[in-house]
Amino acid sequence: MATKHDQIITYIETLPVGEKISVRSIAKNLSVSEGTAYRAIKEAQTNGLVSTIQRVGTIRIERKIKETFEVLTYGEVVKIIDGDILGGEEGLDKDLSKFIIGAMTEEAMVRYITPGSLMIVGNRENVQKIALEHGAAVLITGGFNTNKEIILLANKLKMPVLRTTYDSFTVATLINRAITDQLIKKEIMLVDDIYTKADQTLYLTANQLVLDYRELNNQSQHTRFPVVNKKGRLIGMVTAKDIIGKQDHVSIERVMTKNPTFAKVHMSVASVGHLMIWDGLEVIPIVEDNLMLIGIVSRQDVMKSMQSSQHQPQMGDTLSDQINENIEISTSSSKLDSSEIPYYKFKVTPQMTDNVGTLSFGLLSEVITTVAKNTLVVFQKKNAILEQMNLYYLKLVQLGSEIEIRPRVFEIGRRTAKLDIEVYTDTVLVAKATVVCQLMQKS
Repeated sequence: MATKHDQIITYIETLPVGEKISVRSIAKNLSVSEGTAYRAIKEAQTNGLVSTIQRVGTIRIERKIKETFEVLTYGEVVKIIDGDILGGEEGLDKDLSKFIIGAMTEEAMVRYITPGSLMIVGNRENVQKIALEHGAAVLITGGFNTNKEIILLANKLKMPVLRTTYDSFTVATLINRAITDQLIKKEIMLVDDIYTKADQTLYLTANQLVLDYRELNNQSQHTRFPVVNKKGRLIGMVTAKDIIGKQDHVSIERVMTKNPTFAKVHMSVASVGHLMIWDGLEVIPIVEDNLMLIGIVSRQDVMKSMQSSQHQPQMGDTLSDQINENIEISTSSSKLDSSEIPYYKFKVTPQMTDNVGTLSFGLLSEVITTVAKNTLVVFQKKNAILEQMNLYYLKLVQLGSEIEIRPRVFEIGRRTAKLDIEVYTDTVLVAKATVVCQLMQKS
């Protein structure tokens, strides 16, 4: 028999999208305590069934589909390959460690089969059986079926037997792409990875006084604090500048900055860094959807994480990574200019061209962006985020051309840097760009 908690979750799932719910209404409609209703609603929010929106309340929403996964399971593989399950359904939540294509003799393939692997094979039932007996799941390609013995064995061992209409090469490519995407996403640093939690965060409430700010400032040596209301929702920020000349008995609510910039845990560290520089912020509060304060991030936190990520080994291979690998210091730069910033060279390969065989405009933009960032990191010792670029493509660059990129920093300040970048092929100017970057540095 389902518990009251489960009954509430089931009831919420049946509600139409957009329906407003509350602890009181759930408790009344299902004859449960408000405490039970509250806990069930919180779980429904965690599961992506409801969302709490400021000034609106808690409403039923479309279930949020998880966009990424920490580990690749057999259940995830079924979605990736548009497949179906023939047997061993109880093992779908097991982790996939590697996959093997069954294109060799049975004796030869045994040494490659390990527990947690996936055997990709056609209608070779002997191979399917060997894989299951050695702790591997089975993916049958080409839409083939299998016999009852294999299905019974899969159910007994709780190892999935999956089927897809795709061929072996296609499914191997799809799974390999999913693993690569997973690695790339895991490399992207999120606010959730670095923020200071609420129980370690210093903040003030709206009804406290300037005197309380001064005492908190003396204790912590910090000068910026979030301000929350009685329910813990963010309503402002207060800094040393706000309380200059204010008397001790004045309330924080009267001197704070209202509607402050905030961030959420799913945002990337780079995007939050961009916000902080753009608005000149040293601290940014982290909130939930209903503006409940759950922590803070400082500019120092952002800087440390970005510097750390630059020293991490790259596991996934993004387009930006591939471009970076192909950009080299130009050995001819000394002949062209005596600038302390060297030139870069880059060869146009078939993958970098558009449908008429010339260098893609988008890829040229990425090359120029990469050169600008590298120039600031290597020669100015400053991390940077692209803010603006004006690119003029003067002449088409043909497949096989070797281009030379000549950057020049013509203005650099505390928060921004401006670069002039020229692109040459055989000493002929083919493109020109002005790039503005935000500088990520401790202030």
